[in-house]
Amino acid sequence: MEFLSLISPLFVALVLGGTLIGIIFGAIPGMTATMAVAVCLPLTYSLGLENGLALLLGLYVGGISGGLVPAILLGIPGTPSSITTTFDGHPMAQNGEGEKALRIGITASFVGGLVSLFILYLFAPALANFAIKFSYVEKFLIILFALTVMAALSSDMLMGIFSGFLGIFISLIGIYDISDGGNGEMRLVPESLAYWLDGGFSLLPVLIGLFGLAAILEQAEIGVPKGQTRDEVKIGGKSSFSFGIFKGQIVNLLRSSGIGTFVGILPGVGGSAASILAYSNAKTFSKHPEKFGKGEPSGIVASEAGNNGLTGGALVPLLSLGIPGDSTTALLIGAFTLQGIQVGPLFIGNNPDTWNAMIFAMLIANIGMFIMMYVAIRYFAMVVTIPKHILFPVILMMCVIGAYTINYGIMFDVWTLLIFGIFGWLAVKIGIEVAPFIIGFILGPAAEVYFVKSLESFGDVSIFFTKSWIAMLLWVLIVASVAGSIFLARNKKKLSEGA
Repeated sequence: MEFLSLISPLFVALVLGGTLIGIIFGAIPGMTATMAVAVCLPLTYSLGLENGLALLLGLYVGGISGGLVPAILLGIPGTPSSITTTFDGHPMAQNGEGEKALRIGITASFVGGLVSLFILYLFAPALANFAIKFSYVEKFLIILFALTVMAALSSDMLMGIFSGFLGIFISLIGIYDISDGGNGEMRLVPESLAYWLDGGFSLLPVLIGLFGLAAILEQAEIGVPKGQTRDEVKIGGKSSFSFGIFKGQIVNLLRSSGIGTFVGILPGVGGSAASILAYSNAKTFSKHPEKFGKGEPSGIVASEAGNNGLTGGALVPLLSLGIPGDSTTALLIGAFTLQGIQVGPLFIGNNPDTWNAMIFAMLIANIGMFIMMYVAIRYFAMVVTIPKHILFPVILMMCVIGAYTINYGIMFDVWTLLIFGIFGWLAVKIGIEVAPFIIGFILGPAAEVYFVKSLESFGDVSIFFTKSWIAMLLWVLIVASVAGSIFLARNKKKLSEGA
C-alpha cells in the first residue's frame, strides 16, 4: 500500500483535469484522444512520472468517452471509436431522446472502462511474469508478431506491412551504437544532417507531429466549418433516463466490454474496430436485430462499452511486453521515455508503486468521467459549438512550444514536428497506415537489438525457429495472422465483385 503515498491532491486533480480536457477534445469532431495526449505530453516532463501518467490516463479515458456527444447529437463521431454510436444514438436524438441516449452511452462507457481495468489488473502482471522468461529470440518474434497483426488488420495488408517496416527503417537513422552490436558509425544520414541526426529523430516531436499537427492540417484542408449553433444542438427531454433500461443488457454490456478489451490487447487495432465488432455481435445475438440503426439502446450500449473496453486492454501489451496496444498508448511510451523509464516485462515488478498508481488513476478517471458527464451532460453538449478557428491556433502553438522545449530548446525538434506533421497528413492520402508506422518506429531499435543479440548468442538464424516451443508457437501465430488477412482480403474482394 506504499503507492498511496503517491496519491496526493495534485495527483487526483491531474486525473480529473485530464479527464475533463479529454472529454472536451473527444466531444469536438476532428479532435481525438490521441491528439489530446500528444498536445499535453510535453507538460508531463515537469510533473514527474506518476503525476504525468495521471494527467495522460485521464486524457485517454475522457477523450474516448467524449466522442459519444457529437455522435449522438450531430450524427458525427467525435472520435473514430464512436462511429457505431451514431447508428442508434443519432436517431434517438432526432426523436427527442438525445439526453436519454447520452446517459445510456455514459453508463455503458463507465462499465466498459471498469471491466477492462479489472482485466488489466489481473492479466498484465501474469503476462509480464511469463514474458520475463523470454530470451532475445522470443522478444524479437513478439515484435514481429505485433507488426504482422497490425498489418493483417490494416485496410491493405501490404501497405500495413510496408508502413510498419518504414517506421522501423526511419527509427534506425543515426549512430549505430557499439553497445547495440553496431560499429559506432553514422548510418542512413546525409553528411549535411549528421550534426542534427546523430541520435536519430527524437520520439516526442515525431509523436506530436504525427498526431497533433497532422490532424490540424487535415482539418485545414477540408476547411474549418462554421460550427453548430446552440439552437442546432438539441439535447431533447422527450423521454427520461432510468437505469432500468439496462435490465436485460448485462450480457450485452459484459460481452461488448470483453470484446473491446480483447481488441485493445491486439497491437495497433484501435477503438473503431472494437466498437464495430461489439456492435455487430450485439446485433447478431439480439432478438430484434431489425431495430438496430433505428434508435435501439442496445446498439449504443454495445458501441460505448466496446470502445471504452479498449482503454484497459490497450495497456496490457504496453505494460507487460512493452508493445503499444494502440496509437494513444504509443504516446504513453513518450511519457515513460521523458522520465527515463523503459516499459516491458520488468516494469511492473520493478515499479509496483507506479503500476498501482496507474490502476488507481484509471479508476478515478472512469468514476470522474461518469460523474462529470452524467451530471453536466447539458453543458458538455454545448462543447460541440466551440469554434475550431479559435481552438486550432492554440493547439498549434502548444505543439510547437512542446516540441521546442521537450529537449531543452532544440530548434531541429520543431523541424522534426513539421516534417512528421506533413508526413502524417500525406500518409493518409497515399495509403500509409499511421498506427503500424509509429509502432514500427517505436519498436524498431529494440527489434534490431534483439535480432543482433540473438545471432551473437547463437550464431545461426535457425535459432529463431528452434529456440523453444514459445518461438515455434509465435511462428504459428505469425503465419496464422498473415493467412487470416489474405483470406479476409479475398472474401472482401469477392463480395465487392459480386455487389
